Amino acid sequence: MKICFTAKGTTLDSQTEERFGRAPYFILVESENGSFEAIQNPFADGGGGVGPRAAQVLIANNVKALVTGQVGGNAREVLAAAGITMYIYSTGTSVRDAFDQFTKKTLEQFA
Repeated sequence: MKICFTAKGTTLDSQTEERFGRAPYFILVESENGSFEAIQNPFADGGGGVGPRAAQVLIANNVKALVTGQVGGNAREVLAAAGITMYIYSTGTSVRDAFDQFTKKTLEQFA
């Protein structure tokens, strides 16, 4: 399963980014083997409404779960409609730590 983590950088040791639509990078991790790729968020510096457009990037990359700090209402609707489960991570953590929390099933799901 492909999991997206919002991040400030391009590696698993990068700090997580709290804001989904404004995250500079999406780190896509394959849960079965831990392989990953970093995708630059083309909408990070855009005007309003970046969340739903950023959600399309995840949909196009067959992401099944999102781990982030905040997701706006419009983006949340798009992600939920696509069947992407959303989880909240602890702030001030690395992508690697957030992935570890995800695999241990200790992350809270967005309501």
